[in-house]
Amino acid sequence: MFGKLDRFTDHTYALFRIVAGFLFIFHGTQKLLGFPSAVPEGIPPFIIYTAGPIELVGGALIMLGLFTRQAAFLCSGLMAAAYFMAHATQALYPILNQGELAIMFCFGFLYIACTGSGIWSIDKMLVARSNTSVETPSVEERETEEDTA
Repeated sequence: MFGKLDRFTDHTYALFRIVAGFLFIFHGTQKLLGFPSAVPEGIPPFIIYTAGPIELVGGALIMLGLFTRQAAFLCSGLMAAAYFMAHATQALYPILNQGELAIMFCFGFLYIACTGSGIWSIDKMLVARSNTSVETPSVEERETEEDTA
């Protein structure tokens, strides 16, 4: 019954990547720009100025699908560190320490890092463009051309 949904796998993954990156951008804008809400009190400056740029730039790269694997891997590590620094010290269970979002971002970005950019991405457009560009003749082809000339 649900096998018919298989044809939407690539599209669903692309939407997942785009939405995850889009949502992550707002964590960076909150830390760096105070938008859409002010930075929560008590966050140390080193976290604001380390995590903020990674969230803003990393989220944008993931959303656009540019250097996707590298950006997602970095963002996954950031979220793992955020969980253990800010949430795990509060309580054992994520439901009690409010770390579910950090865990979901961590593993979502890890999945993106392992899967790649997929369709609807700049990475895919660049690969497609390089595959359709004029190829440089091989050494054998050049030697054959020289011999016939």
